[in-house]
Amino acid sequence: MPMAQENKSADVQDAGSIEPAIDIQSVTKSFGSQKVLDGVSFQVHRGETRAILGRSGTGKSVLLRIIVGLQTPDSGAAMILGVNMATGTDKEISDVRKRMGFLFQHAALYDSLTVEDNVAFPLVHHRKDMPESDRKERVNDLLKEVGLEGHGNKMPADISGGMQKRAGLARALALDPVILLLDEPTAGLDPISSSEIDELILNLQDKHQMASIVVTHDMISAKTIATRIALMDQGKIVIEGSFEDLRKSNESFVSQFLHRDF
Repeated sequence: MPMAQENKSADVQDAGSIEPAIDIQSVTKSFGSQKVLDGVSFQVHRGETRAILGRSGTGKSVLLRIIVGLQTPDSGAAMILGVNMATGTDKEISDVRKRMGFLFQHAALYDSLTVEDNVAFPLVHHRKDMPESDRKERVNDLLKEVGLEGHGNKMPADISGGMQKRAGLARALALDPVILLLDEPTAGLDPISSSEIDELILNLQDKHQMASIVVTHDMISAKTIATRIALMDQGKIVIEGSFEDLRKSNESFVSQFLHRDF
């Protein structure tokens, strides 16, 4: 695939475009002598969920930061909704970020805010013209959507880890994103709570048809929620495809990685 040298336009790509929402083109990134990403390429369209798996230190989190535009690749390009996140204008990048939802590994809720106020946070800061009554209605709808109806007045410390992940998902959906980025959505959860989060992600994806990337160590979760799985090692994608593609692979690293859970 040819490298995109310029942004397609000053406007963010239309959400209904047939172009991929996420287009990672031969991205490399090094820190000193350590190359953490080495020619990584893949695409994600709306309605697809791409799981990125690999051992710690294989560049998965760096890849997310490049997609968001918080780090710049040494070479290659992260084209997000038609915008090069390394060379786009401040307005272009800001507009793209408003169409992204991000669930952090530990939910990253503000301890001093209620669940309701945490979910409302993106609306307060990015939809300043939204009437308070509409904002409250939107927050209530989101809490209901993730199964937290009636818990909005609680503090993060007063709810379980699984409920905190649900609140984080509600916040990620606040601005009705086209892209959803999930960093270890089931980390630290018991098997039942993990299964519930997986089911919730599937339902949200079915309803909203976002282009989603899930960074995870949880192969069971990846098998459940992902349209395609990419397994990384030493900064490269070793294999990409369905779970069955990975299961049938003769690559020793792939077999070792899958053997942990299957």
